[in-house]
Amino acid sequence: MTYWDWGALALFFVCWLGYGPLLHLLAGKGGVLNDDMLTVRQGWMNQMAVRELRLVDSQLMGHSINSASFFASANLLLIAAVAGVLFGGEAALRGVAAVGADIGGAEAASLEILEGKLGLITLCLARGLLDFIWSIRQMNYTLALIGATPEGETTMDRTAYARAAGSLLNPAMVAFNSGVRAYYFALAATAWLFGPFWLALGVMVAFSLLLWRQKGSPAARAIRTARRMLGEQ
Repeated sequence: MTYWDWGALALFFVCWLGYGPLLHLLAGKGGVLNDDMLTVRQGWMNQMAVRELRLVDSQLMGHSINSASFFASANLLLIAAVAGVLFGGEAALRGVAAVGADIGGAEAASLEILEGKLGLITLCLARGLLDFIWSIRQMNYTLALIGATPEGETTMDRTAYARAAGSLLNPAMVAFNSGVRAYYFALAATAWLFGPFWLALGVMVAFSLLLWRQKGSPAARAIRTARRMLGEQ
């Protein structure tokens, strides 16, 4: 590998591993979408705990579980596709190397380096798959809590119960978001097949897009407004 490859790879890991801590830092300086959603989802659980009928809550959770299952299935197919090339023998690797050389305008990489590039893609996808699996499990636990919520008069502290349900739902959705984020960095890792410049560019585009969607997107502004309104109740 060249120095450019090492530099682009270092940038990749700095952005990939540093995104979460940076998001926590930004959340303490004005809020980000993910942080605002923590309050919104807790508000949802607060309302769930006092509703007479919870059909809508179970339907919403079912929709979330289906979404996570879809992403997990797609992730597994992508892992199988990349692994098929990675373990498909020299002919498959040389075919990918030739495509990268033609599109990227760079010399064909050695098979060992190409295996490392495909391994990086697989690593991103595998991390995302594990996040989706953990998210689905926690969502199912949350669904059980919704089903177990007593109806009518009860001596149970509904506020504490709602807080417990929110403490389970929020990590589930955080894991889901982490799984989706893995797609962005897997795409950036795929750009490495065309050369280190494309890897660095892909990382910066993915990183910038993720931050913009957290801080400056219309969705982030709408959720921020809703969080303030919920806090005023």
